Amino acid sequence: MSMFRRALLSGVPSLLLANVSAAEIHRFTPTLGYQTYAVREPVLRIRPGDVVETHTLRSDFYTEKDGPWPGEVGPFYIEGATPEDTLVVKIRRLRPNMETGRSGTSGSFGVLTATHFTPMLHEPVPERRYIWKIDRQRLTATLDLPKSRMKRMEVALVPMLGRLATAPPGDQAISGGTPGDFGGNMDSSDAREGVTIYLPIFHPGAHFYYGDGHALQGDGELTGMGIETAMDVTFEFDLIKNKKIAWPRYENEEFIMVAGSVRPLIDAFRIAHVEMIKWLVAEHGFEQWEALEVFSHVGVARIANVVDPNFTVMAKFPKKYLPRGEPR
Repeated sequence: MSMFRRALLSGVPSLLLANVSAAEIHRFTPTLGYQTYAVREPVLRIRPGDVVETHTLRSDFYTEKDGPWPGEVGPFYIEGATPEDTLVVKIRRLRPNMETGRSGTSGSFGVLTATHFTPMLHEPVPERRYIWKIDRQRLTATLDLPKSRMKRMEVALVPMLGRLATAPPGDQAISGGTPGDFGGNMDSSDAREGVTIYLPIFHPGAHFYYGDGHALQGDGELTGMGIETAMDVTFEFDLIKNKKIAWPRYENEEFIMVAGSVRPLIDAFRIAHVEMIKWLVAEHGFEQWEALEVFSHVGVARIANVVDPNFTVMAKFPKKYLPRGEPR
């Protein structure tokens, strides 16, 4: 149970959720993806409290023969959602549904790769594709490394969703690869099974999008790719009525988190941490400068990506340091 739902049960009036008792389970099979986040005709209409069992589109598309990037699934229209509210999305289940995942290096993309924006006096990074073999029962992946001393490696999977978004402000149609205050391609490995994501709403219905399944991805997403694959995912949706947030927030059993996405990286870091301090002051009873003092010593920062059009930093505050007696 999320902190917001526990707050509701504890009678905290500022965190009222719109969950209704007649929740419905939707089994949705996507057939079309979009290349941008925007307000458009919804593919599914749901109500607060509803559960959606669905899957992502394949994200292992890199070459001309693979075809174009399939885009993001959505939008879902959440009945009753307004720009005065916050969208609540719980990832109840997230599992790979393919036996392989693809990754690799590019001569034009990646934080350690020279591009026409960041020219270097060296040979281009080679174009390489790596196929990981996924064991869906054991949640592991193996990769052959024929040119290395270790000829084979097995890793434990941490399935995640790179893209979670509402339609951005105004009449914008923002590229699927871009993160911002609406969410988008944040590429944070915190977006895993069991996490709750809180997204700002800019239009009636919210217009929720999702996609970009990664079986595993390291912090920063150095090559610009995770282990790209497809996922079965179960979402639970809710609304926090009459509560606005400025940037996406996450919550799991251990942390409350804020995502800041912009360039340069230092500004993404500042956004995430300023918003966390505002959260601690507004909802957890901290005085501003005391919140800064505590956060400076117990906070955790994750560089989610440094390859997208905007970089993303996750500011994380351990829940064990929230005031005692608060719903958790």
